[in-house]
Amino acid sequence: MGWWIAGAVWLGLGWAAGVPSQAASTTLSSTCPSDVKILTTELLRDLPSYANRISQRARRLSRTADVYSYVLVAGHPEFAPLTLGPGEYISDAAVVAPEPIQVFFTTLERQYTLGKAFELQQYHWLFLTQTASGWRLAMMFSQIGSYPARIPPTPPRDSSNGVIAQAIRTWLGDCRAGAVRTPRQESGERRQSSG
Repeated sequence: MGWWIAGAVWLGLGWAAGVPSQAASTTLSSTCPSDVKILTTELLRDLPSYANRISQRARRLSRTADVYSYVLVAGHPEFAPLTLGPGEYISDAAVVAPEPIQVFFTTLERQYTLGKAFELQQYHWLFLTQTASGWRLAMMFSQIGSYPARIPPTPPRDSSNGVIAQAIRTWLGDCRAGAVRTPRQESGERRQSSG
């Protein structure tokens, strides 16, 4: 408890003296990028750490045989949408909700099973919608493949409640709350400190 009080006093003194404290220099913006390409690039930069934290919280430490994965890296996004094909519903209503944005990306994961490490590549098809309060995950599908690719990936499965989707929802919530550092903020801070 004493360290917390000392830290609060130090932060207060730094602010009172006009010297930016460490906490003041990490002030975050409360707005997420409205451009989906910028948003997704920033999301994928942070996705491995978010996914690994969610995965670790879900692990059962009491299990004797545990299979778990670590996300090593998330790949660059692709935005060319797939058509939904024949049978796609087209509404005659005057007001039509905007279609979700389709984003394709991959993750490279390392899975540990019985003391051995295996690398997997997952292929994700993410649907994002923009609401009045910001971006939301609408749904997500994923396929699992080997790395390097030796066999075809599994058929797509609904992964809207999986670890990666939970990590995306958490990141989007943090972004809406202003708790995500973006490269735009970091470069602005560097310019201010050098000027």
